[in-house]
Amino acid sequence: MIARTLPVIDRDNEAYWTWGRDGKLAIHRCASCEYFVHPPVPFCPRCESRDVAPQAVSGRGRVVTFTVNHKAWVPDLTDPYVLALVAIEEQDDVRLACNIVECDPETVDFNMGVEVVFEQAEDLWVPLFRPVTA
Repeated sequence: MIARTLPVIDRDNEAYWTWGRDGKLAIHRCASCEYFVHPPVPFCPRCESRDVAPQAVSGRGRVVTFTVNHKAWVPDLTDPYVLALVAIEEQDDVRLACNIVECDPETVDFNMGVEVVFEQAEDLWVPLFRPVTA
C-alpha cells in the first residue's frame, strides 16, 4: 500500500470512496439529463437538477495526461510513480486524478486504455487504474 493522505468523507463523495469494496467505481449521474458529474456534488451543472446520485460505471477509460514523478513527497512513497488524469469511458469530460499502477511508469502513454483497480486504505477504497489487460 502506498502512503496516502485520505480525503474527508461526506454524503456527496462517500460512494466514490467506498463502492470499491464491491469492485464498483461510483460516479454521480443526473437522473434528469443523464450527465455524469465529478467531483461529486448534489446538483447537475448542466441542467441544474438536484436529482443526482451515484451510479456504477464500467471502470474503463483512457489516460488524458500524466506525469512520472521521481520524488517521494510523503514518507514511504515509492518512486517513480505515475499521476494521471483518466477520462472515463462513459463520458470523456469526466476526468479522475489517479495513479497508474501495475506497469512500468515509462510505458504509460497518452490515450492508453486503462481499467480501475482499488486499493484499500483504512475503510476507504482508492480508485487506481492499470493498463487494460483484455
